[in-house]
Amino acid sequence: MPDFSSNPTPENPSSQAPCTCGVCQRIAQTRQGKNPYFVRELETGYVVIGDHQRFPGYSLFLCKQHATELHFLEKDFRDKFLQEMALTAEAVYRAFQPDKLNYELLGAGNNKHMHWHFYPRREHDTPAPGPVWQLSASELYDPAWLPSPEELDRMKKRLNEELDRLLL
Repeated sequence: MPDFSSNPTPENPSSQAPCTCGVCQRIAQTRQGKNPYFVRELETGYVVIGDHQRFPGYSLFLCKQHATELHFLEKDFRDKFLQEMALTAEAVYRAFQPDKLNYELLGAGNNKHMHWHFYPRREHDTPAPGPVWQLSASELYDPAWLPSPEELDRMKKRLNEELDRLLL
């Protein structure tokens, strides 16, 4: 099995040097065992529960390589990354049983590093049909949406169980 943890790309020179972006900082916390939202390490990325649970089951898949675009990744890594993203999305869907699962590959500001967001959506979870971003930042990131340690453990356990089933 190839080691994809540090493949720099000529098109994305920032992948060759240590990074100080928010996603890289969260990955560093994960590698140090200091990220309470960490669920599972896969070959190309890290599965984590979202800090704020305005949409119950909100999860992310953080790319191990600091790259800003899919086309900057070496083909084999990119193919594996997309395969693991799809597997993670299926596990999120199975674990949290939404009406619909929204996928987003984002990166802006201090978080240009690619990372997938998985939003379990339910009927009437926003005031009007549409993207989660119709809600204000104060609504999405209200401290009331931070899970308790017990809730976080339950979510991580459910997601890990589904990942186990899919990885067999």
